[in-house]
Amino acid sequence: MGYLGTPIDTNNTFQSLQGKRFSGNGSTTAFTLDIAPASTLDIEVFVENVRQDPNSAYSLSGTTLTFSAAPDSGTNNIYVVHQAKAVGTISAGAGTVNAASMDNTVISGHDALAATPAATDELLISDAGTIKRIDASFFQNTPSFSARMSGAQTLSNETYTKVDFDTEDFDTDGAYDHSTNQRFTVPSGKAGKYFFNCFLIADSASAAQLQNCQLAFYKNGSLFKKHDWSFNSNDILYAGLTLSSLMNLSASDYIEVFVRISDASGSPVIDGSATTLSEFSGFKLIWGVIDGTK
Repeated sequence: MGYLGTPIDTNNTFQSLQGKRFSGNGSTTAFTLDIAPASTLDIEVFVENVRQDPNSAYSLSGTTLTFSAAPDSGTNNIYVVHQAKAVGTISAGAGTVNAASMDNTVISGHDALAATPAATDELLISDAGTIKRIDASFFQNTPSFSARMSGAQTLSNETYTKVDFDTEDFDTDGAYDHSTNQRFTVPSGKAGKYFFNCFLIADSASAAQLQNCQLAFYKNGSLFKKHDWSFNSNDILYAGLTLSSLMNLSASDYIEVFVRISDASGSPVIDGSATTLSEFSGFKLIWGVIDGTK
């Protein structure tokens, strides 16, 4: 593996090792250092140029160096060198760390994530060359929801009526109101592209007399997209209706499902008696992950 960091210093800009001299007098055993070593092994102590044994000749307490026996008299005959003092900081220069100077331990040396990332887990991404961190939620198709009807719904003939998808299978962000308005509302900060899908069964309650059906998505209370089914005879008992759509939505936009059924018997019904016969679902696409608005 190649050398990481800035080039080796050739200008003598590193800090020097810290040292201090004392003069013995034959009776003094304690001397005060300028720096508190972590242990006796972090310094080298010389008396009359003879290195002292760090295990027996002296001890440390903070900045106090205490000899087991008083050094002889002499001018500057005691010398202490701090071996553990930092001698400078080397920082990797911009552009000096690259693939050639790294190996797979960057990945293999870490624990594997054993579950789906939480929404607040963070990843690194290059935004036009600038490294940024980003929440995993931007890579998840959320908000997402799926709702169904708990039972059949009788309609007024040839009238657009909101479908009562009143039972949630799941709702990641609590954005679908299944109890009051039966609508999905884009949460704050979740603008973007959304995909919606709807499926239900139009039923002629008293006879096989379905004539025409329309299934529609309403956006903010107005018709947004619909699909029409027209039948050439009056012997149709029921029809499977389905509608899908991609939408560009802003925060607080809401989506509802409406249906219009023309039934010669005058009593159209949405069959919701079985949970497999109706569904309204949707999710946000992974699209424009940096600001979530594209």
